[in-house]
Amino acid sequence: MGYTGDVTVGGPRDLRVLDEVEVRKLAVGPSDNNAYLLTCRRSGAQLLVDAAAEPDRLAELVREGSPSARLDMVVTTHRHRDHIAALASLVAVTGATVAVGEPDADAVTRATEVGVGRSLHDGDTLVVGHLTLGVVALRGHTPGSVALAYREPEHATAPGAVPGRAHLFTGDSLFPGGVGNTEQDPGRFALLYADVTERLFDRFDDATWVYPGHGADTTLGTERPHLEEWRARGW
Repeated sequence: MGYTGDVTVGGPRDLRVLDEVEVRKLAVGPSDNNAYLLTCRRSGAQLLVDAAAEPDRLAELVREGSPSARLDMVVTTHRHRDHIAALASLVAVTGATVAVGEPDADAVTRATEVGVGRSLHDGDTLVVGHLTLGVVALRGHTPGSVALAYREPEHATAPGAVPGRAHLFTGDSLFPGGVGNTEQDPGRFALLYADVTERLFDRFDDATWVYPGHGADTTLGTERPHLEEWRARGW
């Protein structure tokens, strides 16, 4: 079977193989978080999105992607405890650089005693092996929440070739059915809704695949018809 993105805590990871990258998705407990390992197929370089929990299982995932247990970077999508519980253990084993949205960086360090090697800002670029990922700041769930954007390479070489499909790793800022929790704060909701609308839906097409911090994957095309509904309900 191909990739579905349907994973459960204690169950196997799911694997998506693209031209340049392998994406492994694993659910870890106790809060049913998704962790994503991106492996550059040419160089073996690896990036983990959210060292959320169960460091032994995450280390096993890293070894599956790279027998030498190479892990170049851990990107923490935001500062909440359920997304950083395994960070200290995994960094101690792998020596990976930690990258966090700048407004959340100090909080992550205080909670984990792990130094942040790279503070992220909207529009930054991360290079891992031969992979290039864009940083998208999505303020509201936390001040420093970030998403990562990866775009598949073009296959056509003729003039007017269409860019490859985009893939978004959105943390807790975008899910199937709505944006992330803003604790019924109208100001935070307005900020997150604006960032998600302008920085994701206005920039990427409907084929864009969304990998959230919890639960099932979705696409922007599936969610786009509901944007006005989300705005009206305020969550």
